[in-house]
Amino acid sequence: MATDSLPFPDDWHRALVVAAHPDDIEYGAAAAVAAWTAAGKEVHYLLATRGEAGIAGLPPTEAGPLREDEERRSAAVVGVSEVEFLDHRDGVLVADLELRRDLAAAIRRHRPDLVVTTWGGDTWTPPAVSPGALNSPDHRALSRSVLDAVADAANEWIFPDLAETPWSGVEYVAVHTVERPAPHVVDVGDAVETAVASLTEHRRYLAALSDDPVEEQARRQVDMATLTEDGDRRVGFRLFWG
Repeated sequence: MATDSLPFPDDWHRALVVAAHPDDIEYGAAAAVAAWTAAGKEVHYLLATRGEAGIAGLPPTEAGPLREDEERRSAAVVGVSEVEFLDHRDGVLVADLELRRDLAAAIRRHRPDLVVTTWGGDTWTPPAVSPGALNSPDHRALSRSVLDAVADAANEWIFPDLAETPWSGVEYVAVHTVERPAPHVVDVGDAVETAVASLTEHRRYLAALSDDPVEEQARRQVDMATLTEDGDRRVGFRLFWG
């Protein structure tokens, strides 16, 4: 295990993984999902958008359904059968009450013990790495809103008009991080090939990003997200109490 890292808790049953776009989960966190489902954990996915603004040259009316299909197939590879989309507009997510309300309602519907979301820092890399490539504004808005929505979901007096019953059963909130060492880690040595196959399902999206073969792109990204300095395979998280 990486120095100063702790094992990820195992005392949970159902997780809800929340991301802004199709493919966000597959850039690293899906390897942990594959390890969890292989161990008998139940995992659901929640996407704030359908990623309809994510493919250059392809109109959103065509890209949205295509990317939704890619995400459902990608999720199935790692053992996730329930994938929900909130239909917020891709590219213009705002950390406002509307997003928090929709996320809180989803948390109440799915009733997870663990909520997982993506890195929401200003840059793709941790603050210690400078300069860093700017993170997507959608990612920044989504990550902060997820943290707030966990508390909202538990409070009967916040969004009392929601039909869903308040849910205070979230034990942990985990934010995927590329920090080295990460505060908490999941050993994904047995899940790497599954994670590569999962990202490869985003075939049309990846083909638009590069002329490199899709499989090569997927493997490169999974290596970047999981391969540690000591040659082991881990996915890192920052962990908060629910």
